[in-house]
Amino acid sequence: MPGRQGARGRLGARGRDELGWGVEAVQVRARAGGGAAGLRRVRGGGRKEGVRGRPSSLGRAGPSGLSRGWPDPEHCTVDHFGFNNVKTFKQRYLIADKHWKKNGGSILFYTGNEGDIIWFCNNTGFMWNVAEELEAMLVFAEHRYYGESLPFGEDSFKDSKHLNFLTSEQALADYAELIRHLKRTIPGADSQPVIAVGGSYGGMLAAWFRMKYPHLVVGALAASAPIWQFEDLVSCGVFMKITTEDFRKSGPNCAESILRSWGAINRISRTGRGLQWLTEALHLCSPLTSGDISVLKEWLSETWVNLAMVNYPYATSFLQPLPAWPIKVVCQYLKNPNVSDTLLLQNIFQVLNVYYNYSGQAKCLNISETTTSSLGSMGWSYQACTEMVMPFCTNGIDDMFEPFHWDLKIFSDNCFNQWGVKPRPFWITTLYGGKNISSHSNIVFSNGDLDPWSGGGVTKNITDTLVAINIPDAAHHLDLRANTAFDPSSVLLARSLEVKYMKGWITDFYGSARRQG
Repeated sequence: MPGRQGARGRLGARGRDELGWGVEAVQVRARAGGGAAGLRRVRGGGRKEGVRGRPSSLGRAGPSGLSRGWPDPEHCTVDHFGFNNVKTFKQRYLIADKHWKKNGGSILFYTGNEGDIIWFCNNTGFMWNVAEELEAMLVFAEHRYYGESLPFGEDSFKDSKHLNFLTSEQALADYAELIRHLKRTIPGADSQPVIAVGGSYGGMLAAWFRMKYPHLVVGALAASAPIWQFEDLVSCGVFMKITTEDFRKSGPNCAESILRSWGAINRISRTGRGLQWLTEALHLCSPLTSGDISVLKEWLSETWVNLAMVNYPYATSFLQPLPAWPIKVVCQYLKNPNVSDTLLLQNIFQVLNVYYNYSGQAKCLNISETTTSSLGSMGWSYQACTEMVMPFCTNGIDDMFEPFHWDLKIFSDNCFNQWGVKPRPFWITTLYGGKNISSHSNIVFSNGDLDPWSGGGVTKNITDTLVAINIPDAAHHLDLRANTAFDPSSVLLARSLEVKYMKGWITDFYGSARRQG
């Protein structure tokens, strides 16, 4: 999930230290278009780095083997809503069935979002932690146009014609077809309840999946899912206000120092050697030009947003390798806003050095990068310019950012210049209902109060089956991460409530099946 429209802060991780679990018996599969689908079964040897390992055998897969081929392969349709385009493509998905019970079990289905699905699998430890308790098969489905699920291969991002099928509704239809495929081809799966799980954009998809396909999923856990960050459903400034509050609470004068830094950049950049000084003081990889100042500020803004999103109570490598409670760490350098411009920006560099060089391996800082490359920035940029239109604004009073007015026309023109398309800002609320969703059921919306995206999320119960779980001291979908000794009690409680609701959905499913039988 991007930090803001036009910026690139996102959900995900490279999987060092923070996972807290080992991957076992993960089957890496692809639904094929036009040929046999590939099936690989990989053992992960208990390592925390994620899904990796060496195949122990070839042929039909046992838990530790590797198998290729898929009987009667399912074709993943490029266009689910038309009949003229019959093209298909390979959709990648992962399956782990170590704790799955064919009789009385369940299926947890991760609705993949904007990145490589193995990467998301590595950072959704909650599903692995509860698999045994729920006797669940785990399925992680990759979102079209991300990772290796490219409808047109190398041409997928060639132009708007090829990108035309990158929409949330096409992705949900992929997931619906995949569930039908799994139930047809895996013995015992047909009679099992499926629960959708997702975080950030994936959480939005999980909620929308339950709304659009209630006959396929009995419920959904939508973590940090800003389904109301559209039109004027919430204030365009709420996201950056929450970001600012995180910094204000983490150190005296921290937010005030950041607010003052924008003027310092403006003043220094206008001096004779100002651009050169900024390049050297911030240890940038490329010399700044006068046209780069707006890019520099956007990069800095996105850095502050990302720190708020991943303000976790333990060290992670989520968007970047970071220490525990990273905002508290960086605010140690920003205690005094009333210093000279040069000293203030030198302090800003110390902060940047924590975010971008905590590992000590970076030789310089690149203002075109803010997160791991596992996220699909091109795909999300297109989605933000079509249906995922989320207004953001700042005023420099309630937040620590330069004033920015949301202007749909300017935004639309920029999208057209980049992609040749015009956004449809009202389509998402037309398609999924906006705040008028009380007719739906069995969705848990979880939000951490440190997460900027919580401002666009559901934070109050709508009905007794559309419930909100608010988590103090939690950042972006912390509840979906693996259990650790450093988790605040609020997160542990949230996870226990989420499992309670899931068990209820599973019990209701089997109770209904018995009555109908």
